[in-house]
Amino acid sequence: MSSGVNKVYTLNDGNVIPSLGLGTWNSEKGILKEAVLEALKIGYVHIDCAYIYNNQREVGEAIKEAIDQHIVERKNLFVTSKLWNDHHRKEDVEKYCKVTLKDLGLDYLDLYLIHWPVSSKPNSHFPTQPDEFIDVPIEETWKAMESLVEKGLVKSVGVSNFSIHRIEEILNFCKIKPVVNQVECHPYLTQKPLQQFCLSKDILLTAYSPLGSPGRPSAFNKEDSPKPLMEDEKLISIAQAKHVSVAQVLIAWQLQNGNVVIPKSVTPERIKENFDAFKVILSNEEMDAIDALNKNARYVKGHIFYPSDTTGPIKTYDQLWN
Repeated sequence: MSSGVNKVYTLNDGNVIPSLGLGTWNSEKGILKEAVLEALKIGYVHIDCAYIYNNQREVGEAIKEAIDQHIVERKNLFVTSKLWNDHHRKEDVEKYCKVTLKDLGLDYLDLYLIHWPVSSKPNSHFPTQPDEFIDVPIEETWKAMESLVEKGLVKSVGVSNFSIHRIEEILNFCKIKPVVNQVECHPYLTQKPLQQFCLSKDILLTAYSPLGSPGRPSAFNKEDSPKPLMEDEKLISIAQAKHVSVAQVLIAWQLQNGNVVIPKSVTPERIKENFDAFKVILSNEEMDAIDALNKNARYVKGHIFYPSDTTGPIKTYDQLWN
């Protein structure tokens, strides 16, 4: 293990997070349980979930089976979930955290994130009309998140898809700082300014879609979406020279950058291959060459939150991300 790669990081609240986890977004139902169980057998202890993924019960079944089979102990697991956009009101935060805990079969979460800096009416998961968006002050939502820590329902709290400006809003009033900001991050979107800001505030960056989100839903494909990341010639060249996969190069790049990374797979061979990325050590020259691929290009643009016909609180790409 090189000195630049850590298997765990200590968060700003003193809790510890594994640097590599299994993502579960858009994982096929009926397959995910076995995938999570396989990951736990391989050695993963960090599982990333969310209410809106609509698959947390399968994750919970896998966790229960792994614990019952003495594959892992709960105290050694790190389970993350996320608060969806129509649950931002004070009275809904704890309610839906408990729904997630029930689905997962857990007494507490290790990490709970505000999934997006967007609020919508109750039961309006994906708003399509202007009046489905509502303005819930971030202070209301964050204080309710802090209450979850105080009540022992979650150990740590953080955010996802938050810009520098939106994190600064929370830092102006919070009693408990966000411990992580989970965002899309890969060589076409290196997120260096955001990472540097987060590190200056002792907030870790967690990288989702680190492989370029190859299995994302078709609704996320836009004319200006970047080309498939796994087909990049520079990445293929580096992988071939090291006799490893492109996916392993991409995960190693995140780990050596000091990010938490949560690649998604339901294929046992790829789950194992991704875990073995700890063994891949990139040179400074290779790291620089990968950094140079940055295009500030997103696969997950959040366009569903600023449809062209809306007059909701978020109207443009820049307003959401910058």
